[in-house]
Amino acid sequence: MLINHDTRCALDAVVALVNTTPEGEGPDDLADVATLRRFVAQHAISDVGTLGERDLVAVRAVRARFAEVFAAADSRRAAELLNAMVAAAGTTPRLTDHDGYDWHVHYFAPGASLAEHLAADGGMALAFLVVAGERERLRRCEAPDCGHAFVDLSRNRSRRYCDSRTCGNRLHVAAYRARRREAAAG
Repeated sequence: MLINHDTRCALDAVVALVNTTPEGEGPDDLADVATLRRFVAQHAISDVGTLGERDLVAVRAVRARFAEVFAAADSRRAAELLNAMVAAAGTTPRLTDHDGYDWHVHYFAPGASLAEHLAADGGMALAFLVVAGERERLRRCEAPDCGHAFVDLSRNRSRRYCDSRTCGNRLHVAAYRARRREAAAG
């Protein structure tokens, strides 16, 4: 699947945003405006003005809507959720070339809030996957103690874990050790 730089960046931001959700008793990784600023900096989100509590609340609401898209039972439901999100964000496609990047499309309106920016660009990136018939690439990690969101961009759509170096490796090592114990006991 061919995904351009901007779409990939938007997908990465969506996944990272969804994964800030508190799991069980865990802390919210978007606990305050300072963590929201760090999120913006880590994902090089452009055209963001001064952030405040209102932005934090709005971004958390967008995060919840993105999580619903990952949990959607089918493409029709995902499309309904994305249509509502993108429309509410006041999507305004425009060509831009900034910060050393060649021409690309931004979907958020000039002067949009951070939440509108994320909903428009992230919503369109997810919409491209639905249009391409690739919604099944939106996954949750299969590690029993994880559940993080990720986009499976592997060629054969076989990725099962959010990060093969942590969750996948940990489970593979545990399975290997269990086989070794079984072989030694038998």
